Amino acid sequence: MCGIAGFITTPESETAEHLTRTVGEMAEVQAHRGPDDQGTWCDVKAGVALGHRRLSILDLSEQGHQPMLSSCGRFVLVYNGEIYNCNELREELKKSGRRFRGHSDTEVLLEAISYWGIQEALPKLQGMFAFAIWNRMERCLTLVRDRLGIKPLYYGMLGKQFAFASELKGMKAHPEFRGEIETSSVALLMRHNYIPAPYSIYKKIQKLPPGTMLEISAEQLFGEDFSGIATLKPTPYWQLDEAIRQGQSQRFTGSYEEAVAELDRLLSDAVKARMLSDVPLGAFLSGGIDSSLIVAMMQKQSSRPVKSFTIGFSEYDYDESPYARRISEHLGTDHTELCVMPSESLNVIPKLPEMFDEPFADMSQIPTFLVSQLARREVTVCLSGDGGDELFGGYNRYFHIANIWKKVQRVPARRKIAELMKWYVKRTPFEHRKQGIARYAEILEMPDADALYAELNRHWTASEIMSRDVFDPSEQIGYGHSQAGLSDPQLNWMALDTATYLPDDILTKVDRTSMAVSLESRVPLLDHRIMEFAWSLPQEYRFGENQGKRILQSLLEKYVPKALFDRPKVGFGVPIGEWLRGSLEDWAESLLSEKSLNEHGLLNTKLIRDRWEEHSTLKADWQYPLWDVLMFQAWYAANKN
Repeated sequence: MCGIAGFITTPESETAEHLTRTVGEMAEVQAHRGPDDQGTWCDVKAGVALGHRRLSILDLSEQGHQPMLSSCGRFVLVYNGEIYNCNELREELKKSGRRFRGHSDTEVLLEAISYWGIQEALPKLQGMFAFAIWNRMERCLTLVRDRLGIKPLYYGMLGKQFAFASELKGMKAHPEFRGEIETSSVALLMRHNYIPAPYSIYKKIQKLPPGTMLEISAEQLFGEDFSGIATLKPTPYWQLDEAIRQGQSQRFTGSYEEAVAELDRLLSDAVKARMLSDVPLGAFLSGGIDSSLIVAMMQKQSSRPVKSFTIGFSEYDYDESPYARRISEHLGTDHTELCVMPSESLNVIPKLPEMFDEPFADMSQIPTFLVSQLARREVTVCLSGDGGDELFGGYNRYFHIANIWKKVQRVPARRKIAELMKWYVKRTPFEHRKQGIARYAEILEMPDADALYAELNRHWTASEIMSRDVFDPSEQIGYGHSQAGLSDPQLNWMALDTATYLPDDILTKVDRTSMAVSLESRVPLLDHRIMEFAWSLPQEYRFGENQGKRILQSLLEKYVPKALFDRPKVGFGVPIGEWLRGSLEDWAESLLSEKSLNEHGLLNTKLIRDRWEEHSTLKADWQYPLWDVLMFQAWYAANKN
């Protein structure tokens, strides 16, 4: 995996030395993404500079060096990712007369664009990628992000210059970076525990949405009509909602057994493609359905024991390592297990602001970093089971909230009852009663199942947590409903999570934590062919009795006895709630003090202090919303200068 960066400035306004030095610094701060090689390219006359840091996975020779020029000399590419069908594309291009210097997928991508054009080349790609390609003839830069958002890409205006980078730290290395906080992004963070695309924590800097491309020319950038980042509109080359609608209209018509067999074929092929590597390779193994299935598929296709990695915790309720150990023993993997002591987990927390560049508050970021760190001692590439919950209905909330909605609908005159509850809350002096009653009133007032899903999955609302009126753009960017127009609420929620929670939380977490230790993570379940197949399945093939991932369980049973994985779903977490009352109490108090909260004046200090007191004295469990605030405070403390 790699780190990319670049910018466009006024043509001939800077020297080659300045362009090279600046873009080199933007790439250098991302060296963890690519510790093996570095490169820069610039064109003074065009005012463009491109930088790259390389983690060598395929073609370890100089033939894979970037930035890379096409054989025709027209295009220059910086690329982060893997094209898993690069060998097939290479053979197709060879038949058309193209010649190759090496065997890197970078060269295949570059020649594919050179030969077919970017619009025709993109649908042919199977993989994860974020790249920038400069057309020297048309003086146009195109940014592209993969279909489901596995790889990151930021872009924006730094002064009058357009810039991009894999991570925000690349943008921050540019001399024109100013870093003004976007208050709407803070509201988004407090609601979702992450900042969804296209927003970032900084004004004038955005995330390129999954499945989109953005074209910008020097002529456009410095023309009279250009009015800033709002002028730049990414265009989709692939749309999740269209893929879902197509799957729903072209249903899989075979039997359940035939569906299991087809998934076996698709996933085996996806895993095989992701095992292609010129460096050591392994897999994360939690003992759950998704990771166990990926490891089983790997072991089936490997002539030697697959290296698998898991971490355990001294806190029994959070320790899944015994399950992973039994799966490993059955499959015969070369298993590495590490029991993490609380002090090791706590040592990760100070690293999080720099690791993520913007506040990010999914607390499973801690164990994900630790297992990545463990794996990196032996391998450079790891396969993971991410994506199974979104595509095959694995989250418990899909069933829990559906059951709540059924009960809500049966309440007679529920909106009038909600009004009476709110009237009571305003008049009762008993503070401890108000919160629960107000919450029930909110639930009874929900207009539909999607609104209930959004409400029960949020942490804070902007009106309560922000110190002043701030626009929360959640609805504007698609939260609260799916664009796929599905009639079944559970399917709508799965579509919504695939479009939002998956790229902006799960995949962000995996990318930053693995890349922090220069480990490439690959996600076979997010092969777009598997995603499209999943959405063609009848609902009963995915959902059992109050349980999802039925078809994944059936497939796993072909490789692993059901007794080894048949248990309630457990999240990949750490006991933050307990730590905040113990070993983390002093750290949390310093960040949640009135002085610290008032320093930026963005948040409701009194509400946070009240919640912190309630949590500290065991009156309530506020670990999740408090972690949102703590991650923002820790980020602010590390970046305020």
